[in-house]
Amino acid sequence: MDLITKRVYGAEDILPADVYKWQFLEDIMRSQAKAYGFKEIRTPVFEHTELFNRSVGDTTDIVQKEMYTFTTKGGDSLSLKPEGTAGAARAMLEHGLYNDGYPIKAYYLTACYRYEKKNYGRQREFHQFGMEVYGAASAYADAEVMCAAHSVFDRLDVQNISLEINSIGCKECRPKYTAALREYFGSHESELCDTCRSRLTRNPMRILDCKSPVCSKIAADAPKVLDFLCEECHDHFEEVKGCLNAARIKYQVNPSIVRGLDYYTRTVFEFVAPEVGTVCGGGRYDGLIEELGGQHTPSLGFGMGMERLLLLLNKQNIAIPEPPVCDLFVIGLGEKAKQKAFSLIEGVRSASLIAEGDIVGRTLKAQMKYANKIHARFSMVIGDSEMEENCAVLKNMTTKEETKVPLDDGFFNAFFAAYVDDSNSDLINRLNKMK
Repeated sequence: MDLITKRVYGAEDILPADVYKWQFLEDIMRSQAKAYGFKEIRTPVFEHTELFNRSVGDTTDIVQKEMYTFTTKGGDSLSLKPEGTAGAARAMLEHGLYNDGYPIKAYYLTACYRYEKKNYGRQREFHQFGMEVYGAASAYADAEVMCAAHSVFDRLDVQNISLEINSIGCKECRPKYTAALREYFGSHESELCDTCRSRLTRNPMRILDCKSPVCSKIAADAPKVLDFLCEECHDHFEEVKGCLNAARIKYQVNPSIVRGLDYYTRTVFEFVAPEVGTVCGGGRYDGLIEELGGQHTPSLGFGMGMERLLLLLNKQNIAIPEPPVCDLFVIGLGEKAKQKAFSLIEGVRSASLIAEGDIVGRTLKAQMKYANKIHARFSMVIGDSEMEENCAVLKNMTTKEETKVPLDDGFFNAFFAAYVDDSNSDLINRLNKMK
């Protein structure tokens, strides 16, 4: 078969056979977000390019190399969102959510786009679960956000995932650290990649995040940011660690974490698994709202990669519950029987159960085969004789046991009520007793 086109490189179809896994993760993420008092926010898939230039940072790889940017017919420069924080912050400001009082807690499940080489657990179109907090300067907020992310892994029974934390200071102490980095990397300038040489004067902290093996090796001996923290940043970081200790959340301090976005200040963190690397990353970004035109608003949050999390669950053989199967497959033989079957199927569905019937013209044998294929729990056959007798054959597809049941509405009401109340009971025995 010659297709006129196929999916774009770096984008994946999520097929019906697999989508239940995503829905399972989303349900847990929504549940944990609600438990921590977060409400969902949904923002457009594209924004004005300036938003990401100002928030993410024009010295980052994301802005310099990875954003999908295009010019509209009206001449506007727009970009597909490369991450979820900037759009959420823009929406918070634009719609004045701060008028309802702080803290503002928002979560999102969204697709993001980065033009980068397809790699392990990452596509050019990928999906993030994120949580954002606005208007909270306390170290308790930092710890709460990390606990919220941890609770998702805990619900999924993920093993051997470690929380790594760091502080990258604030606008008061960062300049001293930046100067130290500029001096250190300046002595290695000829060895740095072209991108990092341009970063040397503009933002040398970005060199610490470079993926080049040569730059990474040089960065390993660079000055550590924790040695340059001001007293306020130092005390904040110590309080964050104290909160995590109180919550019995294990962590380790990793001075090399800087994160890849310019808006971060003070606390930064990552959840790392040996099988797949970083699954979740975030931190504090107290200057972001000001950068976008608002007043000073301490803020923080995280993004969790869903593709990478699914990959981790697979690596650790963590089973995701199978989706519900068809409760009843109804087969009608003959025009009147088909109409009766159609009516019964709709009745079953109105009771919030899953019912199916033939809509492609299969034979009786083919319909039974199909009922087996979709793992229907029960099947029901209605033919001319069943219509005359006002009864049908109900079959347990697992035990193969069969019984005749009347077709009057009163009986079906009782049948479905019993089924919903106790779906693990022996339904055939119940029906026999009810006749």
